[in-house]
Amino acid sequence: MRTIILGHGLAGTMAGKTLRELGSPAEIIIIGEEKYPYYPRPNLIDFIAGDLPLNRMFAFPPDWAEKQKIQVNYGRRITGLDKEKMAVEIDGQEWIKGDNLVLATGAAPLLPGIPGVEKKGVFSLRTIDDAQSLLEFLTAGPEPEVVVLGGGLLGLEIARAILKRGLKTVTVVEYFNRLLPRQLDETGARLLRVQLEKMGLKFLLGKEAAEIEGEGKVSQIKFKDGSQLPAGAIIVAAGVKPRIELALKAGLSCNRGLLVDDYLQTSQAGIYAAGDVAEHRGRIYGLIPAAFDQARTVAYNLAGQEKKYEGTVPANTLKVAGVFLTTAGLILPEGEGFEILSRLDEEQGVYKKLVFKDNQLVGAIWLGVKKGGQEISRLVQARKDPGQYKSNLLADNFDFSRLNNL
Repeated sequence: MRTIILGHGLAGTMAGKTLRELGSPAEIIIIGEEKYPYYPRPNLIDFIAGDLPLNRMFAFPPDWAEKQKIQVNYGRRITGLDKEKMAVEIDGQEWIKGDNLVLATGAAPLLPGIPGVEKKGVFSLRTIDDAQSLLEFLTAGPEPEVVVLGGGLLGLEIARAILKRGLKTVTVVEYFNRLLPRQLDETGARLLRVQLEKMGLKFLLGKEAAEIEGEGKVSQIKFKDGSQLPAGAIIVAAGVKPRIELALKAGLSCNRGLLVDDYLQTSQAGIYAAGDVAEHRGRIYGLIPAAFDQARTVAYNLAGQEKKYEGTVPANTLKVAGVFLTTAGLILPEGEGFEILSRLDEEQGVYKKLVFKDNQLVGAIWLGVKKGGQEISRLVQARKDPGQYKSNLLADNFDFSRLNNL
């Protein structure tokens, strides 16, 4: 029995790792385009900031795959897929055949279709090579004015990392009228902006880029309202798109992503998908927890231990440019029947918001404070009814162990 996994990011690596942990005797072959072993993508931010050297980027020791009896092929590109024969073509030269295939091809940066996006000085960030190219450009000559297109999680993290490198002018441009439009409401976004401005970041909100100008290399951005912004380097952090080209060419059913059922099997029996490429019940998550959950589900099904994927409650607990943030579940409820409790401390930079439906906790924002963030996230994922403690959850000193017996 041979399982071939396409992609050695989080989803591909975890699928292979879990399959072996489940005791599967299958031959496991992982094929990936990057020349480096698996590393968590958030490490790219620490690398750019100068906090993490290249040799400490990687998740596992150098001999990990060998000890697990997993064959990992680095720097190889899949150029063809035959769904009936369960075969893949590598680098346009050789075909290898398996008994099962797992597509964990991930996503690619979404570049806006505006004139000038191909100019020298325009970057995206998805790989170690991307990060190294950006750093080389930023340090090669006079300090450039840096513009980050995108005020989501990635854009803010990139901006803060570059600022930490010592560059003085970093501006974040966001199409919506607030930062983190998918993770924060207006109150939280405003508070976060104040905190980040204190660190030295600049912001332009409600702006849509129309053209990147410059002779040969970037010199400025022109916006649709006619305004302009000088720019010596531009980093695009405007989202990602699933890499479904291989699946489409092979005749697998796709929509925005590669369509999978509740067992994460594609339209072809024996071919599975996980991570940023997969579309499950009309949803593409693009989140680390979802990729992890999906990879493990695929592994269980490959090992003959039937397992359904019921979805992942969106949840993040992280530092956004140095500010602690936890968001989970439904934070911007629409319709009737919701109850919202919140607490705002402008001076301390703390904002807490809880969303209830039928007394169950279905969403939360925890900004500016770390304590309680993970506990709140777990409560949201469990749709917990906190009972008599509902109004106490926002207190700084609340003991979450009180909920264990509810």
